[in-house]
Amino acid sequence: MENDENKEAGAFSRREFLASTGKLAAGSLLLSGFPTIVPSTVFGKTAPSNKINVAQIGCGRIARVHDLPSTLKIADARIMAICDLDTKRIDSTKKFIEEEYAKSTNKDNYMDVKTYVNYRDLLANKDIDAVMISTPDHWHAQLAVEAALAGKHIYCQKPTSLTIEEGRQMSDFISKTGVVFQLGSQQRSIDPWPQFKRACELVRNGYIGKLHTIKVGLPGDPAGGIATEMPIPANFNYDMWLGSTPYVYYTQDRAHPQNSVTARPGWLRCEQFGAGMITGWGVHHLDIAHWAMDTEYSGPLSAEATAEFPTKGFWNVHGDFEVTMQYRNDVKVIVSDKFPNGLRFEGTEGWVFVSRGDSQVSASDPASAKVPAFEASSAAIANAVIKPNQIKLYESAEQHSNWIESIQTKKPNISPVEVAHRSCSACLVAHAAMKLPGKLVFDPKKEMFVNNAEANKLLSRPQRYPYGTSYIKA
Repeated sequence: MENDENKEAGAFSRREFLASTGKLAAGSLLLSGFPTIVPSTVFGKTAPSNKINVAQIGCGRIARVHDLPSTLKIADARIMAICDLDTKRIDSTKKFIEEEYAKSTNKDNYMDVKTYVNYRDLLANKDIDAVMISTPDHWHAQLAVEAALAGKHIYCQKPTSLTIEEGRQMSDFISKTGVVFQLGSQQRSIDPWPQFKRACELVRNGYIGKLHTIKVGLPGDPAGGIATEMPIPANFNYDMWLGSTPYVYYTQDRAHPQNSVTARPGWLRCEQFGAGMITGWGVHHLDIAHWAMDTEYSGPLSAEATAEFPTKGFWNVHGDFEVTMQYRNDVKVIVSDKFPNGLRFEGTEGWVFVSRGDSQVSASDPASAKVPAFEASSAAIANAVIKPNQIKLYESAEQHSNWIESIQTKKPNISPVEVAHRSCSACLVAHAAMKLPGKLVFDPKKEMFVNNAEANKLLSRPQRYPYGTSYIKA
């Protein structure tokens, strides 16, 4: 039974969210007054019998090892265009896609991939139905909004936004356009990790009793990096890459390696472009926590934390940390580097633990091979069979194919934009708690901290003109 305080502050349901999207948040600035954008696919240009023309925006590590290989396997999708601000990455990715299509079709000239150095030129191509956004974190929200304005369906890597404010702008805008948005939260899909859905169904159906604690294991990042200023490579549009963030001099450890497309980039460890592991991987795990708690359209009610930040070196995201967040129904979510990488759901009658086990998307993923993919406190819980009359969660075979299927059928997909935003915003609340002392009280309906001006300053960041969600004209 929820107490009255929890009902008032945290119980924001899917129905309430859908009813609330009739207007934009007050902070949306130039986005107010935009028309409803309905993609041409809604009117039948891309019938279910035709392929979906997909473009890749951002050709770095996650695109090359995950998004592109996964989408290349989908018979109803055709990757026809790419865009990157580094022409070396454009050249290598064009070659990669064309060679993959040549192997799968036995036709050497099956695909001539169109290339772009400016994403706006790509979005203007009316032959493109959908885009995959696999850029650094600070570009996700703006690209998603502009893609929606152009009528393109969107697959976006997590985290969705740099701040809660721009995430709210993104969700409100996309919710009005009619495009299909899918978050790259692949832990929800059966391929390759069915254990996450199973754990959530066991929790939702009370197999561990009343849920009271979720322990989320997540590592921090190390200090380091070379701060020496370097000449900007001639093949790299560095000013545009910085986007809405402040201009700072170029060094390779602030951006990405020039000699590798799959190595872990330095920007992941710079707070200018993200919050570190708490958003980089935290979105994956808190998304699953929300799924299990049925809080996908809400968020934490409070957060308090301890965290270590580097005192020397160039990289400055958090290291070791622990965050405790309170959710409705008296559920406590503790995220810490001291727990095994994964989620442990604890209830009054037992527990279940779930992780990726020895499976990785990229070689630089946080290690979890030493922990089981699925474990429970008893054989009865581990072997339980969900009954026909019990809660069965949405089943997606694979994250990218679920997105393509949703575009074709107009049926809901597994990770829509508001769910994506809420998974990210919870991580940003946690990050704010790392920065400030004491307990922060958060109102998930208003998406503001209660009576804390310092914390509310962290809801947004100044955006460097002409980049950023606040400067987009509908």
